[in-house]
Amino acid sequence: MKKLTLIALLLAASIISVFAQDPDRILGDYRADYAGNSSKVRFSKGSDGTYYCKAYWVKDCLDKDGNKILDKKNPDKSLRNVPCDRIKIIWGMKYNAEKNCWEGGKIYDPTRGLRANAIISFTDDGRLRVRGQVMGIGETVYWKPL
Repeated sequence: MKKLTLIALLLAASIISVFAQDPDRILGDYRADYAGNSSKVRFSKGSDGTYYCKAYWVKDCLDKDGNKILDKKNPDKSLRNVPCDRIKIIWGMKYNAEKNCWEGGKIYDPTRGLRANAIISFTDDGRLRVRGQVMGIGETVYWKPL
């Protein structure tokens, strides 16, 4: 009986270990609340194997005239007419198996028009820990899976 229990525990530990190391675990939808704004975002995998995230719903997406709010603060002038619920928030992320995180990409804050280096990992309770950092100064937010 003890041998069976030990085998079951080892099997469960290996399954958990494999799940924790799954690069595609990040794929899916999340609730992102930041600076008084609430949105829903979706992580996808690009054809180049990197991960990116786009907004697909923003709570207050209309201006006072009833028009969709545009990404007017984007440093890339060609993206300033993108509706707020279509903005690419994160791109170029690669999974680092040694650190069990996604890194090497960028994050964009449309509320301030800022881009930063990004590192993403999961918390023990299943939330996504999203950190943006420029020259050693950074900010961390937590997104809930939907």
